Amino acid sequence: MSLATVIASINTLFISVVSHAAGGSFMPPQGTKVAEKVDSLYRFLAGASVISCILVFASMCIFAYQYRRRPGVKSAYISHNTLAEFLWSFIPFCIFMVAFAWGWYVYHDLRTMPKNAFEVHVHGQKWNWTFEYKSGRKSAGELYVPVNTPVRMIMDSADVIHSFYIPAFRTKQDVVPGRYSNIWFDIEKPGNYQVFCAEYCGQGHSAMLAKIHALPKDKFDEWLQNDPYKGLTPVQVGEAVFKARCTACHNATAEKKVGPGLQGVFGHQVDLEGGDKVTADENYIRESILYPAAKIVKGFPNAMTPFLGQLGEQELSGVIEYIKSLQ
Repeated sequence: MSLATVIASINTLFISVVSHAAGGSFMPPQGTKVAEKVDSLYRFLAGASVISCILVFASMCIFAYQYRRRPGVKSAYISHNTLAEFLWSFIPFCIFMVAFAWGWYVYHDLRTMPKNAFEVHVHGQKWNWTFEYKSGRKSAGELYVPVNTPVRMIMDSADVIHSFYIPAFRTKQDVVPGRYSNIWFDIEKPGNYQVFCAEYCGQGHSAMLAKIHALPKDKFDEWLQNDPYKGLTPVQVGEAVFKARCTACHNATAEKKVGPGLQGVFGHQVDLEGGDKVTADENYIRESILYPAAKIVKGFPNAMTPFLGQLGEQELSGVIEYIKSLQ
């Protein structure tokens, strides 16, 4: 078997492994057609890199053996080879230009927003994602969208830079305070997809998660019209809001987190920075949610983002009732 045949066989094996890794179980599921295009580009780049690596190391080993120092043998003097020098410059140039053109084509698809897309406003803050629909419905930590429908995300941040990252869609976009940023996707089939924050944003960064639920159009329309708190008591409403919006910073037990644990807080004295004390009644809890910097609990940082304008009265009173129940 010739050396060329061995190298070709190794190349085929490596490309097969790389292709499986890029499109199989080693990668997140492909939720959109754009994700398929990104994976195809990735496979090309990985395959080209593997082939180049093998050629370089194979050539190095062959030349090291061929021109090794041997007693009584003088190596031939070789100045240069114009054709070889041209090829090892021109072939990589062609590969780079193909990768550039292919990458631009995929990037253009990622950044060109379809007309008449279904729009959802995304609000990022430490440390949760909230979603607002044009129907007026809101959700926290759970994004519901219809399948086979272009969805445009209009995103903003209330505090620091976050990054809305959906691995299954192969897309990521920074969410910046003071301006809007956009991404879009078109999910092909129903399912659940994980969202991460991919920009370090403080102590609760790793807990800044969300789920995308892709539903058939009829089920999504039904969900959009339903009251999310229908049939729930105020305490149950508060518990739902707390689990979606507050668990990155607070525990429902006495255990401390970024902020203090809330079990047994209501009705008791709270020590504040500066030496003051305050009774944790309904007004104090309401103020702490809407204007968290007004009274800082001793021993904790002023890290909470104001929830003014982000919670309805039903949700706000529900959270207060839920905290009152944590005795």
